[in-house]
Amino acid sequence: MSQVRHFLAKGGILLWVLLAIVLAVILGSIQVGGSSLMPTPVARIFITFTSIFGQFLSFCIPLIIVGLVTPAIADLGRGAGKWLTVTAAIAYASTLFAGFLTYFVCRASFPSLLGAHSLASAEELGGDELTSFFTIEMPQAFGVMTALILSFLIGIGLSMVPRGVIRKGFIEFRAIITALIEKVIIPLLPPYIFGIFLNMTMGGGVWSVISVLLRVVVVVLLLEVVILGTQFGIAGAFTKRNPVKALATMMPAYLTALGTSSSAATIPVTLRQVRKNGVSEAVSSFTVPLCATIHLAGSTSKIVAFSLAIIMTQGMDITAAQYAGFIFMLGVTMVAAPGVPGGAIMAATGILQSMLGFDDPAVALMIATYIGLDAFGTATNVTGDGAIAMIIDKLASGRIGDEGDPENARELAFDGMAYLEKVSDTPAQ
Repeated sequence: MSQVRHFLAKGGILLWVLLAIVLAVILGSIQVGGSSLMPTPVARIFITFTSIFGQFLSFCIPLIIVGLVTPAIADLGRGAGKWLTVTAAIAYASTLFAGFLTYFVCRASFPSLLGAHSLASAEELGGDELTSFFTIEMPQAFGVMTALILSFLIGIGLSMVPRGVIRKGFIEFRAIITALIEKVIIPLLPPYIFGIFLNMTMGGGVWSVISVLLRVVVVVLLLEVVILGTQFGIAGAFTKRNPVKALATMMPAYLTALGTSSSAATIPVTLRQVRKNGVSEAVSSFTVPLCATIHLAGSTSKIVAFSLAIIMTQGMDITAAQYAGFIFMLGVTMVAAPGVPGGAIMAATGILQSMLGFDDPAVALMIATYIGLDAFGTATNVTGDGAIAMIIDKLASGRIGDEGDPENARELAFDGMAYLEKVSDTPAQ
């Protein structure tokens, strides 16, 4: 029994989510004496929990956005030295590339790939087969878009003034939000997802959902390869180094990230492999911790692919211009994600609802599928950091530490690394 507990603890949130989905499908599908193995009254208990937790999650989203995005923007803008600005711009461009590449590939391939399969309507995702015993309304303190605008205004403002009590207050608020995600939301996600999939299973629509998601997984994994190939192709052409050899050198970092699902825990390996690619110690020490904080190309690709699958199979009316705006905003909100387990999808939840109109069941599917592929997204993120480090090393030509505002930039990078290392025992993206 102790070995089982150790295995479940070591598996982390990914294993618990997968177990929740499998158990929901099994218990909701098996028939005994003409009725489901899961008694309806018991199932309704889980549906009631799902309903209440969904309301709680919706209430927390604006607070999560303010708590994570505001200090992230304030830190990036604080005394932004030349190379900090350049690195952030390249990381953002890489994230946008991953998002738009995924968008165009999925737009072209999903109609034929998904075919007649459907994730059902929003109502069916929530399930009409079972209803909760009761609901508790939890109105948001303020809207999601209000939270985004407020975060940008305050974050930019804090980056322009000396450090003070307000900035310290937002840093402490970030610690509160981080604890909320780590200690409350993430541990309760498995029973929440269990309730969602149990409802779909007993309503008869789960196999269609799983069929769609498996097809999307294949596309996402192929896109991760293309993204990394493009990143290192550009880096190799710019630095006149062999991109295939450079990418192969980064494979230990990729494999480590697959095992840890944490960009923080992978930083030492990433640093070692980046230096093996010929990047100077000063540049690697600066770019690797910083990019672990702001470069999430793989995570962005996953979110775009699965959100498009939901949009297209539900027949949602989202224009290309609307989705382009979503990708631009997603790239910015990803800056706030690392250092928090499940942080990327939690930070993206707000704009999924406000910009794309996702409801609670659709968000639950996004969370489940994102966590299911968390390790691959993290591996793509940290491996791509190596390509950015090569580009910065060529641009800097040994000047990092000699010009601009290097002290502030390096201070920010190592502050970020210290924060990431503090939470390195939990999935960071």
